[in-house]
Amino acid sequence: METQSYKNHIRYYPPHHFVYYPIIMIFLSFSIYFSCTTEDSLIWVFISGIFVVLFCLAFMLRQHYALTLQNRIVRLELRYRYFSITGKRLEDFEHRLNDDQLFALRFTPDDEFPALTQKAMNENLSGKEIKKAIQHWKGDYERV
Repeated sequence: METQSYKNHIRYYPPHHFVYYPIIMIFLSFSIYFSCTTEDSLIWVFISGIFVVLFCLAFMLRQHYALTLQNRIVRLELRYRYFSITGKRLEDFEHRLNDDQLFALRFTPDDEFPALTQKAMNENLSGKEIKKAIQHWKGDYERV
């Protein structure tokens, strides 16, 4: 498995990203084309609407449950790691970090974690800035 870094940490799910979504987009494109070029445009507008709904539902449902659970697990992991490293509770000041910041901190190795957490709070770093500030990227290969 390739070592994870800022440049390659995005993960794709091939059946959705490279099969289902392209097929839906092709069908949607054809239905929009037919709704503009045929006399039965009303039925094609309706079919186009169905494809738009299918696309949106597939995108939302595929990610909603997995990401909600993943977010809870990442928060728990960060709390545990912070307490293990520093002996202090992350919950005491976790409210000062937004979700983007917290989720970016999961890529931080243990030796950089406390300092980067403080820097993120003090300088209000964005998630992207936190990821770029990581010296030794800690890969998260189990993400959804």
